[in-house]
Amino acid sequence: MDKINYSVARVETYTKTSITKAERHNERKNESYSNMNVDLEQTPNNIHYKKCKTTYNEKLKEKLDNGEVSLRGLQKNATLFDELIFDINSDYFEKHGGYEFAKEFYEKAFHFAEEEMGTDNIISAVMHADELNTALTEEYGKPIYHYHLHVVAIPVVRKEVKWTKKCKDKSLVGTTKEIINQVSHSNKWKSDKATDSHGNTLYNKNGKAILIKSYSLLQDRFFKYMSDSGYKDFIRGVKGSQQEHLDDLQFKIKKDTERLESITNKVEEKENSYNEYIKYDKQIEDISNLGKEKKFIKKVELNKEDYENLTLYAKKGIVADKKIYELNNRIDNLRNAVDKWKSLYDDIVEKTKDYFHAIKLAPQKVTNFFKSLFDKEKQDELERQRLEQEKIQAERKAREEAKEKARIEKQKLKNSPEYKKRRADRDAR
Repeated sequence: MDKINYSVARVETYTKTSITKAERHNERKNESYSNMNVDLEQTPNNIHYKKCKTTYNEKLKEKLDNGEVSLRGLQKNATLFDELIFDINSDYFEKHGGYEFAKEFYEKAFHFAEEEMGTDNIISAVMHADELNTALTEEYGKPIYHYHLHVVAIPVVRKEVKWTKKCKDKSLVGTTKEIINQVSHSNKWKSDKATDSHGNTLYNKNGKAILIKSYSLLQDRFFKYMSDSGYKDFIRGVKGSQQEHLDDLQFKIKKDTERLESITNKVEEKENSYNEYIKYDKQIEDISNLGKEKKFIKKVELNKEDYENLTLYAKKGIVADKKIYELNNRIDNLRNAVDKWKSLYDDIVEKTKDYFHAIKLAPQKVTNFFKSLFDKEKQDELERQRLEQEKIQAERKAREEAKEKARIEKQKLKNSPEYKKRRADRDAR
């Protein structure tokens, strides 16, 4: 059975301060990344559908200075930037044309973002093509990259500013003074009331209207937009789904286990080699300690045994001087290598301790947990899609029936004697 592909559209929010971290990640301004799957050699393959020539904050300031947007009434730590992230499983792109297909897909997704946020309000839009999907890379036997789109925009709404009672001309009070482009995340992403197939508001058991979260509606719109644009073979993503990341996590656990075992073996191998060569250091130290220096003359007194040993060492040293030099270099290299492998070993142990602890306590439960999690998510999504399709069909049918009913009523009204009489009277006047 083929893997189910999910379309995902989510929103991250940022203040003037916190946006800088997102900017460094999106625009690849860092020299290294906490996400070890970022392959900077592939970064030139990233595609900008809209590039910010300055910083994100400088672009916002430019729009403020030009009067294009307003921060009127906002607090210092207010949300000023929204980042829309669009994504589908990497396998979807690989099976439909890879990199070239992903560029076309996310160009269309960018146009969707333009409709959602307004073209002028988008600061940056970049498709990342340099993040390796390790699980699929292993499966396909070649590098597979996780294509996804980051769109950073300013959440803007049209706002009417009205004249207040402080206005000298009282006739203007309550009328529109000006219309501004207000930066407002909360007003940009308002929830909608849920309705039944007849358009009636749905209420919970406490009598409060049931709300559909704005981000869920964004998911719906993105899925419909891309489907209507001809892109198929995927379904609307589950809210908060981390399916691809979980697949990758399982793979990383497996590979970390293998790396840990490999590093452990290499540390032991290097330590054994180190112990073999360290004995030469001991011999050199023994030579340095031979003899006893006399107090009043610059001579060293040796006993017969020490003299014989020194002569023996000297002969060996003359013959093997080059080899000793090489061995000393190898000792230094081995020391550095042992330190390096130990550091890597400690790092791997720290990063994987939770995995191994869970596997040690209940290996079968961990396996079953991941399997049940994935199976349930697939079943729930398929059921949700079925119910959603039924709801859409029911709503469409209700609208058609209501439209037809209104048409019939209108026609009946036109044919009624009362309507004809009123029409005749009006024509007579």
